[in-house]
Amino acid sequence: MRKFGLASLVAVGWLAACGPVLAQSQPAPDMPAMSTFGRWTTMVDALDTGQDAHKTCAASTAFFDAGGNSGTLTLSISSGDALPPNAYPSVMITIDNRSLVTAKKVAAVFGDPGVKVPATVLSGDAVNGRPTWTVDNQPKTSLALLRAMRQVTSLDVTFDKQSIASIPMDGFTKAYRNLGTSCGFPTKDVAP
Repeated sequence: MRKFGLASLVAVGWLAACGPVLAQSQPAPDMPAMSTFGRWTTMVDALDTGQDAHKTCAASTAFFDAGGNSGTLTLSISSGDALPPNAYPSVMITIDNRSLVTAKKVAAVFGDPGVKVPATVLSGDAVNGRPTWTVDNQPKTSLALLRAMRQVTSLDVTFDKQSIASIPMDGFTKAYRNLGTSCGFPTKDVAP
């Protein structure tokens, strides 16, 4: 009985001494919620202005292009936006490669040898000094692209007939479902 009492006292003392350090490692309540699914990370950020409350939901994966330049492929949508099936998350590619085509509108193809989705990407402002391209978010094209992302092992990206990267899709389906759950839209048309 005495050993149990001494062990309990040591445990309580340890928690009292380490509690502030453990508490510092916990995220603050107003921090975005993050989850990881394979190579994809999702982030859900809630904003409540008192008059309006909405969530911004994003999923992102990192990759390297053929030249070894780092990049990200990101989906984002807000619960205040039009939601699927009327509109789909925007798809943005950011690559630390300044030699890529930066015309305002660029013809692009996404997929793999068995699945090809033609699209137009719009060159945008640099993010952290890195060029960006956003897929022209037409519902029919976006739905086809998201379905291709679910079907392929790696998403091959081509801009203006120039091969850009082959982006692994490991975890995409679960990440997309997480966006739907978090921002309140159905996912069965993309990720049944």
